[in-house]
Amino acid sequence: MRFEIIGKNVTITDSMREKIEKKLSLLEKYLLIDEDTIARVVARVYPASMKIEVTIPTKIGILRTEVEHEDLYAAVDIAIDKLEDQVRRQKTRLNRRHKSSLAETFIQEEEEEEVDVPVRTKTIHASKMDLDEAIMQMELSGHNFYIYTDDESEKIAVVYKRDNGGYGLIETD
Repeated sequence: MRFEIIGKNVTITDSMREKIEKKLSLLEKYLLIDEDTIARVVARVYPASMKIEVTIPTKIGILRTEVEHEDLYAAVDIAIDKLEDQVRRQKTRLNRRHKSSLAETFIQEEEEEEVDVPVRTKTIHASKMDLDEAIMQMELSGHNFYIYTDDESEKIAVVYKRDNGGYGLIETD
């Protein structure tokens, strides 16, 4: 994994860079992260605290976390814990999704008959966020689409998983 460490209102020292790289390197043990992955870390200083934002694109989605703490090193540790938890949840979801065998699936399809199924209605609140955050929310929720309000255009948008492994975006007029 390669690192892109940026400081906003703070100069990233060698010891800070070393600590961040060492901690994030622990995530490489998971199969979702390969050596060409670029981990983007943004450290910001506020009057009473420091904030660290970590974004790591993986094979199945984007791992992202934000942690605000008085101490940068403590914030890095908390961020790593959150990222490890996200990776664990993603792996669990993948394992559950692929447990049913192909034979069982074919048997179920043959047994199913056309039945008039009622339509389930669900109301949502489309939160304001950017595209990357919407993709992350979609991956974390386990759905293949996510509806949100784009923070730039302030219009409703839908991000979805494409069959070829990429993502698609539907924007409203």
